[in-house]
Amino acid sequence: MKYDFDSVLEREGTNCFKWDFAEEIFGRSEILPMWVADMDFKSPGEVIEAVEKRARHGVFGYTARPNSLYESIKEWLGKRFNWEVKKEWILFTPGVVPAIDLAIQAYTNPGDGVIIQPPVYKPFFGAVENNDRKLIKNPLKINEGKYRIDFDDLKNKARKGAKMLILCSPHNPVGRVWNKEELEQLGFLAKKYNLYVISDEIHADIVYKPNKHTPFLNVNNAFDDLSIVCMAPSKTFNLAGLETSFVIIKNKYLREEFEKYINKNSLWMTNIFGIVAAEAAYSFGEQWLDSLLDYLSGNIKYMENFVDQRLPEVKFTKPEGTYLAWLDFRKLGLPSNTLKNLLVEKGRIGLNDGLDFGKEGEGFQRLNFGCPKLLLKDGLERIEKAVNSI
Repeated sequence: MKYDFDSVLEREGTNCFKWDFAEEIFGRSEILPMWVADMDFKSPGEVIEAVEKRARHGVFGYTARPNSLYESIKEWLGKRFNWEVKKEWILFTPGVVPAIDLAIQAYTNPGDGVIIQPPVYKPFFGAVENNDRKLIKNPLKINEGKYRIDFDDLKNKARKGAKMLILCSPHNPVGRVWNKEELEQLGFLAKKYNLYVISDEIHADIVYKPNKHTPFLNVNNAFDDLSIVCMAPSKTFNLAGLETSFVIIKNKYLREEFEKYINKNSLWMTNIFGIVAAEAAYSFGEQWLDSLLDYLSGNIKYMENFVDQRLPEVKFTKPEGTYLAWLDFRKLGLPSNTLKNLLVEKGRIGLNDGLDFGKEGEGFQRLNFGCPKLLLKDGLERIEKAVNSI
């Protein structure tokens, strides 16, 4: 079946954070926003139809989660990751970031050390510090242009008394898909030092061949008593605004502790349209997703060629997963503020500044290529214009 990923949709006027607030965020009009990590594509038709059908009913009262929702998740995880999940392992939250907050509250105490691996998704920093925990950084290291976990540093941080590690898998913004060997090494290190692992796997479905995503709880049963996995249909099917995600916790004690904090924060219900959309997406969205991955792979190839031929000052490493490009502008030798202003003022393009992901991101910018090729071409040409203006 042919899906239309080429049409440019009008998103302004829909209270879209990416588009309607671009001028407020970047301080200029006529900005092409390529920052917020949602896609400029319509969700699968089956999802739209399911939501429309539910809306036509006209009554939007308190709603329970049906068994069919759990079954759709279980079947999806079985098909995509060869992972057999039981219904009782699944708990729902209004988002992955709230789930991380709940996990920090459930499994650690104020003042405990929580490890993150920068450059990494900005809300990880806030999740630790806003909950009065000690932020501990285990920066990724670059080896031959590829980001890797610094296991020696992680071992040192873990044995000094850290209580938790927040894993980004696949990694945002660097695009790594951790292989099973890396995850197993991390898991046994965590087990040795009694370190909880909270695995943010919101980008699990956006992975490019030959890479394969392995859910952390499907690596080795030895990790069941120290880890949880956070997932959602939001990145995969462009459903972030419906605020529906889920957490998978195999260990009964960990699950009960997490559920206590769901109840303490009165988060026991799920968005009525999120329920409908998630079930439809997982039940009928596989062919759409496969077509999306082909399209995004084409966008990656286009970026590779463009950067190689027209932006030799910028380094682009092909992402193994996510629809986020981590662009290295360090050859320009510009301070981060100067680089950001250059792109906004001369290129009229809004990207995520690398420093948002930690000091390890200085000199980088994150670009969202989950968009029609026409917008990607426009964005890259705007970057070219900005760089050439120096």
